[in-house]
Amino acid sequence: MENPAYACGIGPAFAVIGGKWKAALLWELRDGALRYGELKRRVGGVTEKMLIQQLRELERDGLVVRRMFPQAPPRVEYELTEWGGRLNKALAPVADWGEAYAKATGRYPGDAA
Repeated sequence: MENPAYACGIGPAFAVIGGKWKAALLWELRDGALRYGELKRRVGGVTEKMLIQQLRELERDGLVVRRMFPQAPPRVEYELTEWGGRLNKALAPVADWGEAYAKATGRYPGDAA
């Protein structure tokens, strides 16, 4: 590993999925390309500003590709890259752990006690 700030692969992985909405966006794109509006509907609670920011960061990091179709009105779709799909598969066991944890404890981390 070239960057001495990362002791293992978890550092770079968490660096690219850091942010409240990135994992949810990756998950929603698991079955194929989605238009912006559909992503916004599927990821409830995300603001437009945050959705745009998170998608741009995922695109910058090579996990998502943005495709514009020249038509009126313009159509934009987002789709996972190979790296995005691989990360999604790697996150599946983490999602399973989170579901089991929430079920066992009756709460989600960060909820008010």
